[in-house]
Amino acid sequence: MTIAENIEVVRQRIEDACVKSGREADDVTLIAVSKTKPAEAVIEAAAAGVQHFGENRVEEAESKIPAVNAQVSKPLTWHMIGHVQSRKAKDVESLFQNVHSVDTLKLAHKFSALSVEKGRKLDILLEINVSGEEAKDGFVGAKWSSDNAIKRVLWSEIEQILSLPGLHVRGLMTMAPIVPNAEEARPIFASLAVLRQALQDHFSVALPDLSMGMTDDYPVAIAEGATFVRVGRAIFGERANK
Repeated sequence: MTIAENIEVVRQRIEDACVKSGREADDVTLIAVSKTKPAEAVIEAAAAGVQHFGENRVEEAESKIPAVNAQVSKPLTWHMIGHVQSRKAKDVESLFQNVHSVDTLKLAHKFSALSVEKGRKLDILLEINVSGEEAKDGFVGAKWSSDNAIKRVLWSEIEQILSLPGLHVRGLMTMAPIVPNAEEARPIFASLAVLRQALQDHFSVALPDLSMGMTDDYPVAIAEGATFVRVGRAIFGERANK
């Protein structure tokens, strides 16, 4: 199947998942994860109507994003979805319109300073590790609802980030564990949605976005409230190892 045909299948699955959960298809934004894929593949996906693309490595994005932007007729929106080292924050801020992976207070401060310097607001999401996996990045969020110590630290960090200038905190992001059955990831997605609501209620702030769900589990994530789904393999095929 071509990239365009794959995109049509993904879009149909998104629509079906929305219908089943009583949501509008427009509530969910498809991010085509183009990491390790050449600029030509991104351009092909853009020609099929995809507007949003996700990358996870600054080094790769530095050459790919300008190359793609120079060849498409309609401006694209680029999302950083991978871990960001503080020393790379400046490069990320200049390349991407959205950062899903703000995972430390230090990084938030860095992006704030860069955005203020440029007189802009950067759209960010806070990456929360709600699964408790040690290998995952993100603010510690596992057991936040049952462990007051974890909740106090998390609430304090988020309160500080919400007060930083130059940032527009749009919501939360998480990475679910790789599991053989997508339904096994449902509690992770549900936990992030409950956390989002608790933060909105406590801080009286709108956090409209939940970035969760990938190729193997995005219909389940949509059922639990995802507004961004990050789909790579189902669009571009198997990823080259890097």
